[in-house]
Amino acid sequence: MGRFSTPKLGFFLLLCCLAAVTEATYMKYKDPKQPVGVRIKDLMKRMTLAEKIGQMTQIERTVATPDVMKKYSIGSVLSGGGSVPADKATPETWINMVNSMQKASLSSRLGIPMIYGIDAVHGHNNVYKATIFPHNVGLGVTRDPQLIKKIGEATALEVRATGIPYAFAPCIAVCRDPRWGRCYESYSEDHKIVQLMTEIIPGLQGDIPANSKKGVPFVAGKTKVAACAKHYMGDGGTTKGINENNTAISEAGLFSIHLPAYLNSIGKGVATVMVSYSSWNGKKMHADRDLVTGLLKNKLKFRGFVISDWQGLDRITSPPHANYSYSVDVGVGAGIDMVMVPYNFTEFIDDLTYQVKHNIIPMSRIDDAVKRILRVKFIMGLFENPVADNSLVNQLGSQEHRELAREAVRKSLVLLKNGEAADKPLLPLPKKTAKLLVAGSHADNLGYQCGGWTITWQGLGGNDLTSGTTILQAIKNTVDPTTQVVYNENPDADFVKSNKFSYAIVVVGEHPYAETFGDSLNLTISEPGPSTIHNVCGTVKCVVVVISGRPVVMQPYLESIDALVAAWLPGTEGQGVADNLFGDYVFTGKLARTWFKTVDQLPMNVGDPHYDPLFPFGFGLTTKPTKQN
Repeated sequence: MGRFSTPKLGFFLLLCCLAAVTEATYMKYKDPKQPVGVRIKDLMKRMTLAEKIGQMTQIERTVATPDVMKKYSIGSVLSGGGSVPADKATPETWINMVNSMQKASLSSRLGIPMIYGIDAVHGHNNVYKATIFPHNVGLGVTRDPQLIKKIGEATALEVRATGIPYAFAPCIAVCRDPRWGRCYESYSEDHKIVQLMTEIIPGLQGDIPANSKKGVPFVAGKTKVAACAKHYMGDGGTTKGINENNTAISEAGLFSIHLPAYLNSIGKGVATVMVSYSSWNGKKMHADRDLVTGLLKNKLKFRGFVISDWQGLDRITSPPHANYSYSVDVGVGAGIDMVMVPYNFTEFIDDLTYQVKHNIIPMSRIDDAVKRILRVKFIMGLFENPVADNSLVNQLGSQEHRELAREAVRKSLVLLKNGEAADKPLLPLPKKTAKLLVAGSHADNLGYQCGGWTITWQGLGGNDLTSGTTILQAIKNTVDPTTQVVYNENPDADFVKSNKFSYAIVVVGEHPYAETFGDSLNLTISEPGPSTIHNVCGTVKCVVVVISGRPVVMQPYLESIDALVAAWLPGTEGQGVADNLFGDYVFTGKLARTWFKTVDQLPMNVGDPHYDPLFPFGFGLTTKPTKQN
């Protein structure tokens, strides 16, 4: 000790203390310069079991108080369909809500940011004044992957405009039976079209770098969102199209029809995959370790995280939640990484904790889940930019995005009939005519033309739900100022006969629905649609525009209809319908679904031996652009 004087010794000890403090504040996982693998490893060695299980838990925003977020180290929050911070909430209101939850997460011991997810399945569809794009059933018609990529880019910007970094899209189901209530969420009955449409993923997430390792997720920063390929797998193949039911098919059939689009999605760096409620040959997909871990994770090398559907673990048993500890065991054991609980999260946390502590679920399974969740969070820059700002609010419902949606509407329309003979087409209609009748329950109804998953889960009727252009308004915007447009929602035959109309446009179809509420064994258009067709088309030259999430029964009316257009669920930009009806643009859409004659033919898909459709897969008439308009 003699060689150190006291002041020197004090200085030396001070240096040691400073070094220790610096060492304590520098954490590798917080350093963006460190490789992702190093950051994951560093963070995981610091995490308790409780913090790990917290990361695996996704809860609904209504139960995500700041105290809950911090106390349980919750990994993710979601908005269920129609779950919003306020009626007609502004982007700023959304941002403030998400940020308040995020700040609570950041104040936890390790400061791991949560990831907020939402169903943005045809644009940012829960949000007031967002651009609502056509549903997937219409987009498949376009067979245009570049258009779909642009829609992904626009959707990502609108989702980020509200402070949200994760979208539960795209649905890459291959709907094999239109009786399914989610058929409109499917691009086509043909997996090749669905594969083409996975180009929405680089739109949402950004283009994967050329040197990327297979299966590693990629999200390109603050203007992009993590995507979710869903619902793995076979959701579109259930018997009679019954939602969440059983897909009875051979392994070869499952792999050749329902798997291919997942290969494309993984190749494009999709960040997450959502598991389907449905079963394959009697086994619940949420409990299928062979397909979730064996195939998706091990064989296909998917490195993002696997998420359950809403209460997906509960529904492993029938009735749901009958034996929740069993559901947790087989669901997490199957390879599900993040569980969309979404309300009763303490039960999930307690059950999973018990099972790990009693060696029912191995720690290695928990570590695999957490590693995958953290990988996505690190790759997308969530640790560096966890809190949203207002810089993108002007992207929500922007004119540029509305023009893109309008283009998508034009390209998704399918002209099924055009006059009694090819040399006497009815379309395009002249803009200048004496008197034009517009009729039908769907002509002036923004909610109906958007369909389900719009503002609310099941969708709405009327024109007050959000901003957009109805088909009636679009027609008025398009015709010559001297043309008299008469709107009568459901005219009787005498009204039609006594008014001497030059032409009529009748817009009818299905009312909005989502999921099981849309399952239908009859596939008829809603009343008074058929009577409107009868009253109008018997008397005046008429164009019928069908607003529906799938092919519907049309054969009984076809003879009386002069021109027939399948418009699917076009969304907020109804102007795209008028663009084609009056010849500013031509019809180019070709059916991506078989249009049946009668429901007793179903299921009937292109390539089937008993194929006898009203309009075959790939059918669609074209028009010539009009100069005189």
